[in-house]
Amino acid sequence: MADWTLLAEGRPPRRYRAGQLIYLQGTHPDCFYCLAAGSVRSFISTPSGEERVLTVHRAGDLMGEASFFDGCPRVTSAMALEDCLILTVDRGQLDAALQRRPELAVPMLQYLARTVRLLSGHVGSASLPARQKIARWLLDQPPAEGAALRATHEGIGQAVGLSRVTVSRVLGELAQLRLVALGYRSVSVLDRAGLEALALDE
Repeated sequence: MADWTLLAEGRPPRRYRAGQLIYLQGTHPDCFYCLAAGSVRSFISTPSGEERVLTVHRAGDLMGEASFFDGCPRVTSAMALEDCLILTVDRGQLDAALQRRPELAVPMLQYLARTVRLLSGHVGSASLPARQKIARWLLDQPPAEGAALRATHEGIGQAVGLSRVTVSRVLGELAQLRLVALGYRSVSVLDRAGLEALALDE
């Protein structure tokens, strides 16, 4: 993973408390963010007031970058799940950083492509069966480099539009199939190929 903190060289991180809003859906983006420490949930609010979690960001992730680059209002909101340290990157900083570190350009394009794929996956999976929704969500999460994915059943349910009870049932079934292993507030993918086959099964 690229060291995105290089994009904000010379600027100290800002501390956000748990529950504090970082950016709001519908607002104009004048910067994007690099999460230096902590975790943040990215979510979409519906006109009826419901919230759907798209992903949980971890240290090293970029946030709000897609709207920053296309200049359109933000399509998601972000809120700190715990105390966080977050760096902001504006246009001037980005231009200067890429001049100093041009090798960051390709990883940034790859990261943007992953963000677009994540959003597209949420749109395309709306009518899928519960198993496929959860399998696709698990596969869309960034690899945890030897660690289990930190996620609650309720959080996964919010992300894919299912009840906590349904998520618990499906994760239990996936565990019996030895596709995943369940821990306290965590899920480990044991058989990625098997999970991919399940996610694509029509």
